[in-house]
Amino acid sequence: MNATDTFSDAFVVAKRNVIKIKRVPDLLVFTTLSPIMFILLFAYVFGGAIDEENGGDLYREFLIPGIFVQTVIFGATITGYGLAEDVKKGIIDRFRSLPMSPSAVLAGRTISDVVNNVLTLVVMSLTGLLVGWRIRDGALEALWAYVLLLVFAYAISWIMAWIGMLVPSPEVVNNASFMVIFPLTFIANTFVPLETLPGPLQTFAAWNPVSSVTLAARELFGNTNPIDGPEPTQWPLQHPELYTLIWTVVILAVFIPLANRQYRKATSR
Repeated sequence: MNATDTFSDAFVVAKRNVIKIKRVPDLLVFTTLSPIMFILLFAYVFGGAIDEENGGDLYREFLIPGIFVQTVIFGATITGYGLAEDVKKGIIDRFRSLPMSPSAVLAGRTISDVVNNVLTLVVMSLTGLLVGWRIRDGALEALWAYVLLLVFAYAISWIMAWIGMLVPSPEVVNNASFMVIFPLTFIANTFVPLETLPGPLQTFAAWNPVSSVTLAARELFGNTNPIDGPEPTQWPLQHPELYTLIWTVVILAVFIPLANRQYRKATSR
């Protein structure tokens, strides 16, 4: 099959998965209600405690980009869960029997999760505006911030695709991804400044790509404020956009071939 056929097949698979969001209550709740809950809880439960002098206003400016990053990364885990579920229910075997490109199944799955993350970002942005978050730089900078969030999450979705084909059990994929992603998103600058972390954790957080994509989003949205602390001295945080793109390219270069190889192995049984 040529590239046009592969793209067409991937579009059909992506459309199937996007339609599924409307019909599966769990996915619909994760896409709409969970982001709202995260923003409200962190903004009002932790905001006043961390930023007492300003009633939490500065902390909400600091917080919202971090919530964006955490949520789109968790949104990428739907790829692994969905693929594992399709394997378990025999959907992958049906795809294999059709005259379609094998790589289109994974490509369509990951593309549909970009659409899911776009919907999630829209919901979170509207909720953020309601609690006092603002885009303080230009529209182009804000658009680039959203693009960075989506491409980084897209790269993570290929890791999840590989895991989903490697461990064909939705429950195991869910638990494994949570155990890895949860500490990665918390040992970072997503919710607190790096200066508040102990020495070893501070070093890890500085080189954690979650910190770089969060800082890049904050800078592009214009959400830097006194809570950020002094200027970072670590290279990843001095060049957060470049560091994020480097990680994105490396992840895609490694895990797209791995995921496709694992897919062929899983469907050859």
